[in-house]
Amino acid sequence: MIETKNLTKRFDRLTAVNKLNLKIEEGEIFGLLGPNGAGKTTTLSMLATLVIPTEGHATVAGFDVRKQPSAVRHSIGFVFQDPSSDDMLTGRENLYLHALMYGVDMKNINQKMDDVLKLVDLTERQHERMKKYSGGMRRRLELARGLLHEPKILFLDEPTLGLDPQTREHLWTYIKKLSQEKKVTVIITTHYMDEADSLCDRVAIIDRGKIAALDTPQKLKDRLGGDVVRLKVNNKPRLDGIKKLKYVKNVKQEGGFVTMTVDDSGRHLQEILKRIGIVESVETRKPTLNDVFLHFTGSEMREEGGEGGYFERMMHSNQGGR
Repeated sequence: MIETKNLTKRFDRLTAVNKLNLKIEEGEIFGLLGPNGAGKTTTLSMLATLVIPTEGHATVAGFDVRKQPSAVRHSIGFVFQDPSSDDMLTGRENLYLHALMYGVDMKNINQKMDDVLKLVDLTERQHERMKKYSGGMRRRLELARGLLHEPKILFLDEPTLGLDPQTREHLWTYIKKLSQEKKVTVIITTHYMDEADSLCDRVAIIDRGKIAALDTPQKLKDRLGGDVVRLKVNNKPRLDGIKKLKYVKNVKQEGGFVTMTVDDSGRHLQEILKRIGIVESVETRKPTLNDVFLHFTGSEMREEGGEGGYFERMMHSNQGGR
C-alpha cells in the first residue's frame, strides 16, 4: 500500500529525511517511532502530498505522490495529534461537514455516518455538541471522521496522547478492528512504546532522518539479547572490567545506577556483583521496546522539532482548496 525509494527531504542545509526505503502492506499496522525532530512528521507530510520530496519516489495506494496527489488524498484519512473538530457542532454535524469536504456520495452519507458512529460507540452521543465530549470521546470521533470516506490508508499522529489508560485500551481495540476486519492500512506515530508494542505488526525507528531499525517489535527486542540488569551502586562503579566480559553488552551509567544487557544473567550475575563494587539493589528483566528505542537512538535529550503543529496546519490549508 505504501512504498518509498530513497525518499529524501532537505530544508536548506537540514536533511530531515534521508533516503528512506519502506514497504508497508495492506492491512498492516505500522509504527513510525523516533525522537523529536527525527523526521517522522516530514515523512508523513510527503506521503500525504503536503510536502514535495527533494529526491526519491513514493507511492501511496498505488498512486505516485508527485504525479497523482489528488488520488493519494482521496485514499488516505488522518487523525491528528490535537482534535480539529468544531466544538459548536454536534458529533454528527462534524461528520457531515467532513463528508461534504471529501465528496462522499450524498445517497449513502447517512448510512456511512451511522456505520462509523457505531464503530466507535458514539451513536447515543452523536447529537451532543463536541464541547461536551470527554477527551476519549473526541479521539473516537476524530477516528470516525478519518474513516468516513472509507480510506484505504489511515495515518494516526499520536492518537492516544493525554488519554487515560482505559480509553487508550479502547482505542487500541478500534484500531486493531480496522486492520483485521476492514483491511485498512494504519501508520501510527507514537512516543508510547507499550502502544507500539501492543498495536504494531512492524515498527521503524527513525533517527536523524534515517531508519535505525525496522522489524516486528518482538524481533527487535530479541535483537538486544539477554536480560536487562540495573544496579544501584553506592561507590564509584568499576566498569572497565565489566565491559570486558563477553556476556555483558550496552553498559551505561546514569547517576548512581548502572544498566547493562547480560546473556544468561542468572548464571553470570554473581560474577558481575563481585567485580562492580558495593551494590545496594539489583533489578533484572527482559528487554522492552523502550530499551530498543534507547539502544538505537541514544538517551540524550532532543529539542522539539516543531513538526506536529506544522503537519496539521498544512493539512487544514490543503483541505480548503479541495
